[in-house]
Amino acid sequence: MNHLYFLPLCCLISLVTFSTFSQNSVKGSVLFPNQEGVAYANVVLMETDSTTVYKGAVTDEQGDYLFENILTKEYVLIVSFVGFENFIKRISVSGNSTLNPIVLKEDEGALKEITINAKKPTVTKTIDRLIFNVENSTLSSGNSWEILKRTPGVIVTQNQLLVRNNIVAVYINDRKVHLSASELQTLLESYSAANIKSIEVITNPPARYEAQGGAILNIVTSSNITPGYKGSINGTYTQAIFPKYQFGTSHYFKSEKLNVFANYSFSPRKDFKNDDSYINFINEDGAIFSRWNTDFNRTTRSQAHNANANIDYAIDERNTLSFSTNAMLSPNKTFDNVVETDIRSAQFQLDSSFVTRSGLENDENNIALDLKFTHLLKTEGAQISAEAHYTNFNQERMQDVLSTYFSPQDAVINRISFLTDAAQEIDIFTAQVDYQTPIGSATFEMGAKSSVINSESGIDYFDTQGNNRQLIGELSDNFLYDEAIYAGYASITRDWDKWAIKAGLRGEYTDITGTSNSIGEVNTQEYFEVFPTAYLQHKISEDHVFTLDYSRRIARPKYESLNPFRYFLNENNFNAGNPNLRAAISNNYNLNYTLKGQYFFDLYYKDDGITPTTLAFQDNRNLTIRNVSTNLLENKSYGLDVFHGRSITSWWYAQAFTSLFHTENTFLAVESGNAEVTNETDGVQAYIYNVFTLSKDGTFEGNLFLMHVSDFISGSYQLEPMTTFSIGFRKTLWNNRAEVSLNFEDMLNTTNTRLTSQYLNQDNSFFAQEELRYVRFGFKYNFGNFRLSDNQRQIEAAERDRI
Repeated sequence: MNHLYFLPLCCLISLVTFSTFSQNSVKGSVLFPNQEGVAYANVVLMETDSTTVYKGAVTDEQGDYLFENILTKEYVLIVSFVGFENFIKRISVSGNSTLNPIVLKEDEGALKEITINAKKPTVTKTIDRLIFNVENSTLSSGNSWEILKRTPGVIVTQNQLLVRNNIVAVYINDRKVHLSASELQTLLESYSAANIKSIEVITNPPARYEAQGGAILNIVTSSNITPGYKGSINGTYTQAIFPKYQFGTSHYFKSEKLNVFANYSFSPRKDFKNDDSYINFINEDGAIFSRWNTDFNRTTRSQAHNANANIDYAIDERNTLSFSTNAMLSPNKTFDNVVETDIRSAQFQLDSSFVTRSGLENDENNIALDLKFTHLLKTEGAQISAEAHYTNFNQERMQDVLSTYFSPQDAVINRISFLTDAAQEIDIFTAQVDYQTPIGSATFEMGAKSSVINSESGIDYFDTQGNNRQLIGELSDNFLYDEAIYAGYASITRDWDKWAIKAGLRGEYTDITGTSNSIGEVNTQEYFEVFPTAYLQHKISEDHVFTLDYSRRIARPKYESLNPFRYFLNENNFNAGNPNLRAAISNNYNLNYTLKGQYFFDLYYKDDGITPTTLAFQDNRNLTIRNVSTNLLENKSYGLDVFHGRSITSWWYAQAFTSLFHTENTFLAVESGNAEVTNETDGVQAYIYNVFTLSKDGTFEGNLFLMHVSDFISGSYQLEPMTTFSIGFRKTLWNNRAEVSLNFEDMLNTTNTRLTSQYLNQDNSFFAQEELRYVRFGFKYNFGNFRLSDNQRQIEAAERDRI
């Protein structure tokens, strides 16, 4: 592994050699109107071209503040203290500066007691992303999962987050979250929304991001810019079909050199899911000869533990060392499945029936470690960073299945039983180096990254008929998967007058070997691809801004999709992976028009190529249905997105989003003579989100959310329309030290929807009914200096999302 880190290390040493230190400082004092010093006032330096905080400080007992080692440039100085108006002034720093004393003015509208009114969520557009600002808004009372469901352009279906009909990658402060769909939901439901500053929707990610995947949802947490300690405890009670609980605690500490964040959550849950499905088996003449109607019930019990910690240590003014870890442990997760199937003739006469009972025990651990070093170079605005990452994923899964067949008179006619014992372990090692520097009026970025993934998985299949356990070799296997990716990128950004441009190029070399020991099959893939990105923005005036962008990306199969093992609902219904899956190249185009900074219009076209996906096929000869990992032949979509948000009155804020889209995919119907089939639809997604201030002091708020999605497709399935209607309330107590919330989700019980696949000799459908309708009560208590904000993390390890 040493060669993976040699190049980044050499680059780091050579660039660090040229560094020096800046000596600029800014000091001053903050006074009350009676000329007494204001102790513990917040003083912040902001970047002039964004909402980014450069540095923060707190005044001492005499009201004095000091910023050291400041870069030569312009800033916005903001001073705030409860009960007084904010002081805002643009300053220019070049050398050591002593500012005139700042005398605060009393806020005549301020309350006698401290209150922090919730702000309204807003949207801004930059050259390469849409930013959904939610800090201190009514959305802050929930969790990260709920905020993502309210983010413009996001659709949630089958527990997956989609943007423009593609599964998104989720980041937290530019650090990719690499979990399965169910693990991701558990993590985000345990991550408090109070820690979130904004959600960035990046439909065409720039070159510095890993080329894998489609759109990115980047969760940006609030920055801890003032020293001190704060903490919180929180809990939620959710009543759906079964009650669910969540308990958590967060702790933050910042000193001159040390910045620490730690969080732990525990989520004991009992979940219920019901599937109502049918399969009409069709003979060679195209006529239905057997009708299977199935009622599937699953009860899941889990006790997920999630812990994460971030530590930043400022070695000196130029060097920072950062460490982060995330651990998700889900021991003894159990699935109890009961499948009842009636088998009828074409004339709906009962031929037979069977009941399948299966239990699945699952243990899962996912631990990630990151270490990053950042060095500020002598050139103003230049820096270099080096990072190492390690992930270990371990899963053990045991399943036993018993099917009992009955005659029309309920007599037992047959029994089938089997057991599977499976395990998988994945190790991921990455190393990367990034360099950024200004070149004249432009900003230049470049970097390199190496990734090595080792995966080993195995399954033993046992026939347990007659209480005798017999190993079935042809259904057992051991699968080895090794992948190495080496990448480099360069990007440049420049703004001038009414124009802005950003262009980048990323190259990735991939070497893959997959070995199935049971059949002696070795699959190798070796390829090099380049991924250009380009953005052009023209500001005709302050009211009219156009942006045109393009990106080329790749969709690699998830590791679990490459695994050829089978997961059975019963002997007639199973999921199977495919070690022969190929990566797919996509080309993405987007034209954006922003009107008055409030109306956003996005016209897009996406050609995602041979996207790896999962398709369901019914085998009319063997009377089975299987979900198979495969590549599409084509996958295209285009549409128009429109967003607008505004305050209707002083107490009512509303935002609306509408998307008109066309999406289509073409696949090979392997159970229909390998015919090519195209599944397509024209659809509409629309939502309106309202925030109401229900008290004069702003401590009591309500929200109403209504979303509708018309026709939609997923693989070979057509989805019926879905509608979500939810309301919520949020109240702060005890001088903002505590908060209670009450949310009613999916009040009409219309979010779950039916999926149907009908083409050629295929006719099957299912209606998955999950516990999306619920009432949730939440409570949070803050202690310490609870007005501090969370610290930021910027760590990337791009491969973990494919676990």
